[in-house]
Amino acid sequence: MAESVTPDAISILLANPSPDSSSEFPQIIVQVLDLKQSGNRYMFTASDGKKKLRSILPSNQNSQVMSGNIQSLGLIRILDYTLNDIPNKSEKYLIVTKCEPVCSALEMEIKSVVKSDESGILLKPKEENEIEREVKSEGAGIILKPKQEIVAKSAAQIVHEQHGNMATAARMAMTRRVRPLVSLNPYQGNWTIKVRVTSKGNMRTYKNARGEGCVFNVELTDEDGTQIQATMFNEAARKFYEKFVLGKVYYISKGTLKVGNKQFKTVQNDYEMTLNENSEVEEATNEAIFVPETSFKFVQIDELGPYVNKNDLVDVIGVVQNVSPSMSIRRKSNNETVPKRDITIADETKKTVVVSLWNDLATGVGQELLDVADKSPIVAIKSLKVGDFQGVSLSAISKSAILVNPDIPEAKKLRCWYDSEGKGASMASVGSGLSSVSKNGMRSMYSDRVSVSQITSNPSLGEDKPAFFSIRAYISFIKPDQTMWYRACKTCNKKVTEAIGSGYWCEGCQTTNEKCNLRYIMVVRVSDASGEAYVSVFNEEAEKIVGCSADELDNLKTQEGEDNPYQQKLKQVTWVPHLLRVSVSQNEYMNEKRQRITARAVAPVDFAAESRFLLEEISKMKASQ
Repeated sequence: MAESVTPDAISILLANPSPDSSSEFPQIIVQVLDLKQSGNRYMFTASDGKKKLRSILPSNQNSQVMSGNIQSLGLIRILDYTLNDIPNKSEKYLIVTKCEPVCSALEMEIKSVVKSDESGILLKPKEENEIEREVKSEGAGIILKPKQEIVAKSAAQIVHEQHGNMATAARMAMTRRVRPLVSLNPYQGNWTIKVRVTSKGNMRTYKNARGEGCVFNVELTDEDGTQIQATMFNEAARKFYEKFVLGKVYYISKGTLKVGNKQFKTVQNDYEMTLNENSEVEEATNEAIFVPETSFKFVQIDELGPYVNKNDLVDVIGVVQNVSPSMSIRRKSNNETVPKRDITIADETKKTVVVSLWNDLATGVGQELLDVADKSPIVAIKSLKVGDFQGVSLSAISKSAILVNPDIPEAKKLRCWYDSEGKGASMASVGSGLSSVSKNGMRSMYSDRVSVSQITSNPSLGEDKPAFFSIRAYISFIKPDQTMWYRACKTCNKKVTEAIGSGYWCEGCQTTNEKCNLRYIMVVRVSDASGEAYVSVFNEEAEKIVGCSADELDNLKTQEGEDNPYQQKLKQVTWVPHLLRVSVSQNEYMNEKRQRITARAVAPVDFAAESRFLLEEISKMKASQ
């Protein structure tokens, strides 16, 4: 006789939400309904004919789904599982940590409309023939016993009988119940996880009101690609610091979980783990060691604005538009020279962003991208820091990971878009053209609006880190005899020097070019009704103020005549109002700290939007009186 679903399977599962390794538990057979992909896992509904339960398949079963062994309307045997609550609901969902296919798809869903009496399970008369046809249909492989042969049994009896027939190998597989990280929560008791150390921090010391101590943390990744940060203090830190080796796989148990602190978390997980001196950490040896699947939570390029200068790390995917040569950058902190490479990527929002790669990423995968840049490869990059250089920029860190042309749905979708229309589309930098009205969450010209005097009257602004404000001001003066531009490399925009003989030498690219570009680096005076200040302006922002490139302005400067066109151009652009997004920081000059204001974005005044803003400000003032 073919296998059937386990009677009252869902009730049995709900009655045993988290069986430990020592409990005797049967293999439960359920029907798979509504099987569909969600991220890198598959979701489905488990059914026993009477009840249903929302469920998740582990990613290590993806191959079974792709090969057709596990199908919607098919049967699976659940060998190991855990139950979790659905947030803000009274429901639970089933996380199947181990299962095996029983049979392929049936012709229809198994349904049992039943009522119980002394003889067992009775079908309603009007539906008996209907269900018999369902379960006896060709290829279905399921035959319900006649009702007189079916005897009602308690859940305990079913558990006992099925465990007696349980395969020895399956029982042995449950001796170490390894749970996926996605199934853990602070309210669970004993659990064991199998994870790889994908990042290890340095041992740090601290001092607070309770005394001195030491701490370090690791980032752990399981086979499904789920990550969690584990922190150890004092005795636990000293005990496990040498134990944890980057890249090795461990069994970990007897830890605790709590809701993660968003200010300090470095992985995308609602919880963080703490290990104490009683926690158990055992290296996984003499068995198949897994390579964690890299999971992503992509942010579109035009939605990076809210992440600027925040602690949150982002994942992005894009088509490579440009790859710069490797350059050497000298760090101010320790005077160390490190390799750097910039790549420019674009996505379906038709926006581009520059990603800075450092160290091994610059010389390794960065060189690979340079070699295939003409083929417009797709890159998926995990864990990037969002900065404010040229409006919005991305920078890799030590834990960043890059996949080139990954085999994931997002990459296939992006490739189709790029080949069909993106290749010929007009792209714009996500930091350029920052409008006065923010439609995508980016800081707009009307957020943090202050007057010029509010900045200049507070000399302590920007002491710890740059402060950002928006101002509306006039360009009141541009000194004509200042150094307004520098000679820049055509490839990397770094400053170049005249080479011996002819041409220009670029230290970053380590090459000599016959020609170079001029790029603005100027200071302008801005004024409003409250006061005035000097603002540093760089190339893109300066072009919006002056109305031409530095090369064009240089050509005007070389022209002679009574009406000097260079002087006339600078005069024309003064007393023109602009909206400016500025950063305020502290610079030290001649042992004296000075405030430095830098224009990060410039936009013309939209007088309709400006009027609406002023009306809103007036309304707020009236409401506060």
